[in-house]
Order: sequence, then C-alpha cells, then structure tokens
Amino acid sequence: MSGVVVHLPSGSGGADGGEPYGDAVTLRLGPGQVARFGRGSASTPVELRLADAAISRLAGEIRATDDHWQLTNHSGTHSYLVENPEGAGEYLRVPPRRVGAPVPFEFSRVVLPTRGDLTVSFQVFAPDHVYLDPDTTGAPWGGRTVTAYSLDESATYFLVLVALCEPRLRDQSRVAVPTTPQIVERLRGHVTGGALTARAVSSHIDYLAEEKLRLGGLDAREPGKGERRNGKREEIVGLALRFGLVREEHLALLPSLSGGGGRERQRPR
Repeated sequence: MSGVVVHLPSGSGGADGGEPYGDAVTLRLGPGQVARFGRGSASTPVELRLADAAISRLAGEIRATDDHWQLTNHSGTHSYLVENPEGAGEYLRVPPRRVGAPVPFEFSRVVLPTRGDLTVSFQVFAPDHVYLDPDTTGAPWGGRTVTAYSLDESATYFLVLVALCEPRLRDQSRVAVPTTPQIVERLRGHVTGGALTARAVSSHIDYLAEEKLRLGGLDAREPGKGERRNGKREEIVGLALRFGLVREEHLALLPSLSGGGGRERQRPR
C-alpha cells in the first residue's frame, strides 16, 4: 500500500439540524498529498466536511508520506485524539496548533471534540508497516527483503480474516464463506472482537481486500453490489489459504466453539 486511505463513515460527520450528517467519504492520498477537514465554507473548501459548531472551518489536515502520515491541528483551542482501535487503549493527543504530528498506528481513528451527542470521527489506514525477512537480519540494506503481504496477526482485521477462513480450514471443503452477520456472531465472545459491529466488519473486509491483499476489480462500496461483496470475500479466503496466510494454528485466536453458543466442529483430517 502506498500513501493512506481516509474514510469518513456515513453519519459520522457530526449533526446537521439534529440529524446525523453526511454520506460516506473515502479518500486515497499518495505520498505528499494532503486532505483538509473541518466545517468548510465557500472560501475554505475541505475534503472532509464535519458539521458541528465546535469544529473550525479549517480544523486540520492529513499529509501522507512514504511510510506514515502526519496530522496538523489548526484549532487554537481544541486538542484532537488519534486512537488505535487495534491496541489496548493506545492513543495520542495532538495539541492546538501542532503541525505535522507523526502518527505511528497502522489503523487510526481521529476524534474531534463537539458540543453535540454524536461523536465526530474518521478513520485513517496508514501505509503497510514493513517487516524484514528474519533470515537476512544484519545484511546490507540492498540485500534485505520484505514480506509480500504485511499482516499483523494481533490486529482486528486479521481476526476477521481468520473468521472468514475458519469453515474451510475446519472442513477442508468448498463451504460457503461466512456472511458479515455470521462473523459478528462468531466473534461475539472475543475480548477485543466481541464489540465489532456489522459496519466495522465490512470495513475490515474492504481493508483486507483493497489494501492488505490488494485484490482488484471488486468494489464493495458501490450500492447494490451484494454479489460483488460475496465475490470479494471468496477471493480473500482463496488467496489467504493458497499462500498460507491463515493456517490451522490461527484458529486458536477465535473464541472457543464449545459452550457459549457454539458446538465443537470436526477437526480437519
């Protein structure tokens, strides 16, 4: 993945007249490109419009670099939070007037303070974190290799990937790939994945397909494209299993199938 992806989920842009504001917006920024956010105006255009009276016309900007992104806070009074949804409550605070604060998280949620009941936030997916081949540690830079698919096995998106692959790992057959509601139910007993909503699971599936596994030709964000979303899940599972990105030992990351609401399934032979 080169650059960053900025995603404002539908209804997450504040409240306009008491109602959740805004359709979903997704921006792709290459290295050096900038996206501005705030309430905006005719004289102050912004790429991400956030509708809350406590947010400045130009509240801040995101700048993509080669291997991370930076957040600038234009507010003179408010700090912004950058949360790591994949971590154990990790966050960083960007104070007023801070320019170019580097963000180390691979997946982030930017949260702005408001006067209303609705949270104003958007998501930023950073460039892949690059890992060296352990067999070449200590070799000259020119001799080092990186992984083809950079996956963090502690991340929530990897948990979703394991849940997608689970039926085929257990049954070794061409069974149907789980639907989004089935994944939500399957992860319900997990410490971190148990709080996932259907919309969050769909976002993780899109992230896996478009950024982590780089599948082309399928756009799940187009309305009325249920068959394409099914095809995207099939492609994700097929690639992950063919290249061994998800293996039987990864099933231990999922909640137990015995007790709770599931029954133990037959183990692969």
